Amino acid sequence: MGGKGKQEPNQDPPLFPAEEAVEAEERRVPLAERMRPRTLDEYRGQAHLVGAGKPLRRMIESRRIPSLILWGPPGTGKSTLAHVIARTLDTHFVSYSAVLTGIKEVRDVMSDAAYFFERTGRQTLIFIDEIHRFNKSQQDAFLPFVEKGQVLLIGTTTVNPSFDLNAALMSRVKVLTLRSLDVADIESILAEALADPDRGLGRLDLRVPPELLHKIAVFSSGDARRGLNLLEQLADYAEERGVAPTDEELREVLHQKVLLYDKDGEEHYNLLSALHKSMRNSDPDATVYWVVRMLEAGEDPRNVCRRILQCASEDVGLADNQALHVALQAWQAYELLGLPEGRLAILQAAVYVAVAPKSNALLRAWTAAQRDVAESSAEGVPLHLRNAPTRLMDAEGYGEGYLYAHDYPEGTTDMTGLPPALAGRVYYEPSGAGLEARIREKLREIAERKTAFAKRRADGRKGSRTE
Repeated sequence: MGGKGKQEPNQDPPLFPAEEAVEAEERRVPLAERMRPRTLDEYRGQAHLVGAGKPLRRMIESRRIPSLILWGPPGTGKSTLAHVIARTLDTHFVSYSAVLTGIKEVRDVMSDAAYFFERTGRQTLIFIDEIHRFNKSQQDAFLPFVEKGQVLLIGTTTVNPSFDLNAALMSRVKVLTLRSLDVADIESILAEALADPDRGLGRLDLRVPPELLHKIAVFSSGDARRGLNLLEQLADYAEERGVAPTDEELREVLHQKVLLYDKDGEEHYNLLSALHKSMRNSDPDATVYWVVRMLEAGEDPRNVCRRILQCASEDVGLADNQALHVALQAWQAYELLGLPEGRLAILQAAVYVAVAPKSNALLRAWTAAQRDVAESSAEGVPLHLRNAPTRLMDAEGYGEGYLYAHDYPEGTTDMTGLPPALAGRVYYEPSGAGLEARIREKLREIAERKTAFAKRRADGRKGSRTE
């Protein structure tokens, strides 16, 4: 039986030729990941750690690296540095994220690392991203393996390790601080990504003006990953439109600059501290900047109001007793208006406190009295200052010797209000600033009236208003 053999059905050609498929697969990997440095020579920034002759570079080159905690803001190269170290040491490398990994998995890999060490004498490099996400008891799982040298632990954190890592672990690791990258470093990283035809955007032959590259670097706020993500967005935009974006289109693509801010981390307290110190230093311009920066970044306005109130008491005090009222009224205005309307009330109070006369006399008074409370015996209240609501108390001498100030023409007496051991102690000493200059004069006048009262009393003349 003759005839043609069975024909294969027509097949559609592949959506991408093989080479294009590989390229499409590569492009699905974010640019920031593709451009991750592989060696110290490719690494940018952190010259204080990896520059010629610097501590970490010497450790890496000598291949004698202790367990490390790399602490710094996002996008500063912490994870990259860990991968560079692993590549340099050419050792068994295990990577985990504390966000995605349970402590049971970590214990299992620690046990495997201990077995590997016993069999080969080689350490396992265990990389834990965001190690602060493990609670302090979970962190204890690392201790015996780090202590015995069976593992080389490298953890990264964006929060102050003094607060979130337990003391036992901190004593067994070296903490290295990474800094936000400067604009020049990020420009260099972006330029390399534009030029690299294999891992970067070089094959697209994009023409990005230097001034545009500079703007992207500034928008990145010291975060290389953010800068590369922005550049990738712009590359997609340029491919779609066929031209580089204008300044207006740049803002459209970038939307709004994302400010470095962690409302639960150290940066939160750094910014509040910057605001407080600017108000204390009578710098209204810095005060405006920090208030706006925090509120634009999403800080709870109540935290800003609380810090303004604190400064009004601690650093202005009675030099301008309206400062506390203004700060409190601004908070009330915010609660009534909300945002965005309430932001100017907050700024008004902050600037008022910044330009108000300054005095820390109340803080110094508190500190001195607090020291005496802590260091002196807690004497009983002197009898003449006690009330005597019962006959027994009266018989015990409660209230005896009390001098009612309104009974005397001076309006005051030389009666002491302090316990005997502290008699004569001076806590409140007003400054010469603002209202406190008048208060200081008032206290001098009161002292003179007390002296006059004591003299009359010594002369035997009571001189009460009821005489």
